[in-house]
Amino acid sequence: MALLTSLVFTDDAAFRSEAAALLRSGPTPVSVSEERPAGSGHADLMAVDGRHRPDEALATIERLRAASPNASIFMVASEATPDLILKAMRAGANEFLTWPSSGAPFHEAVARAASRRQAASPGGGATTLAFIGSKGGAGTTTLAVNCAVELARMSRRPAVIVDLKPGLGEVTLFLGVRSRYSVLDAIDNLHRLDADFLKELVVKHKSGLDILAGSDQFERPGGGDSGAVEEVLRLLTQQYAHIVIDAGTQLNACTTAALYMADTIYLVPNPDVPSVRNAQRLLDRLGQLGACGERVRILLNRASEPYPIPPDQIEKALGRPIDQMFPSDYRTVSTALNSGVPLSLTTNGELASQFDSFARRTLGLTEEPAQGRRGALGLERLASIW
Repeated sequence: MALLTSLVFTDDAAFRSEAAALLRSGPTPVSVSEERPAGSGHADLMAVDGRHRPDEALATIERLRAASPNASIFMVASEATPDLILKAMRAGANEFLTWPSSGAPFHEAVARAASRRQAASPGGGATTLAFIGSKGGAGTTTLAVNCAVELARMSRRPAVIVDLKPGLGEVTLFLGVRSRYSVLDAIDNLHRLDADFLKELVVKHKSGLDILAGSDQFERPGGGDSGAVEEVLRLLTQQYAHIVIDAGTQLNACTTAALYMADTIYLVPNPDVPSVRNAQRLLDRLGQLGACGERVRILLNRASEPYPIPPDQIEKALGRPIDQMFPSDYRTVSTALNSGVPLSLTTNGELASQFDSFARRTLGLTEEPAQGRRGALGLERLASIW
């Protein structure tokens, strides 16, 4: 599923907000610009408000179609008359929708727009994966970092990991690199943020993975940064094939913006009562956000026998299957963390095999065990429980 970028053309702030919420709530990830577009703009999907001044809306559609031949353009009107529908199609609209909407027609139209985009650029588009933990210390960053490294290594396509945790981001620490800049430099410089400037903000890991480091301010990114976070992630989708987001454990405004844009949301619990309880609450909240809940997958971390809570009981409690389990191996993980070298580059053990399997499944490759890979530190898998 490819992320769609969208713009809403209207003078009505209430309509803009309601249309944006409707676009975001569907099963297809959609990024909606909150800024009022002054010109034609550029987006995969453009919704034009034609409820009150249909003639002006038709002129806008003609201009947008000339400027963006491959975009999907929606005309939104108060009622569907045959004459207006015909005029909208002749002007260049792909879809004609009435307002207010129950939601289903919008979501179906967005799905068709996604299909058109995929047909126009087969194999193109970015894949955005967000990792969120059910509690602190669940190992969310460990999974996000190592999965991102494997995606970059295996796909050989541009990949970036974004550390969205305010104040306590640890992605650069896990990867043994230092960065002069952070996600805040991107957020605070939206007016000059382009592909060249973005290259200056990221730091590259030897695996080929780029890193947009976390903030060193405890209060940021905060609620007021959510729109800017969405703009930054939108630009990343134009530059990278794979975007991995370490969203931490807090479901705040910035995290929610990132989750709306994610193709898949990976919820990371441990097999213990507090973690499973928190996972239930997070799933409930994600369900309230619309189709975000349908994109959630469960990654059970620190899952080794004897299980404090058996996996089948966890699945029953959460009401959904466990997508993948990662075993406990404290000494291997802590050694890799202290050395700043990802697990997949340090060991041929079970954890490395699971990260290899995750990347293969994500990329749609044949499942094969990782064989013959000698770790950079030559470590053997240790039997300690993590």
